[in-house]
Amino acid sequence: MKRLCLIAAVLAVGVTSLPVAAEVDAAAANALVRKSKCLTCHAIDKKKDGPAYKEVAAKHKGKADAEEKLIKHVTVPSKVKVDGKEEDHETLKTDDPVAVKNVVQWILSL
Repeated sequence: MKRLCLIAAVLAVGVTSLPVAAEVDAAAANALVRKSKCLTCHAIDKKKDGPAYKEVAAKHKGKADAEEKLIKHVTVPSKVKVDGKEEDHETLKTDDPVAVKNVVQWILSL
């Protein structure tokens, strides 16, 4: 019985000390999106020149590489088609990988 209690105690301590995934900071994500002028072409729930963020989240839902693809899309300069013309897709105005990941996780959470 003592052995069982000891095992249970060790497991309880081990489980409670596991790192917990940080929650998305929606306010920080929204501030960076605004600072980067992303809302010029995107909106949360309606299509503008670019897709709505909810549409992006739905497109990538359940895909293992979603976060990686979106991080690349918002940090690496690229071209996008708008009204049949190619235009530059601006990147997030930060070099902070934690802030970038927060924005991407926020978009995917919508």
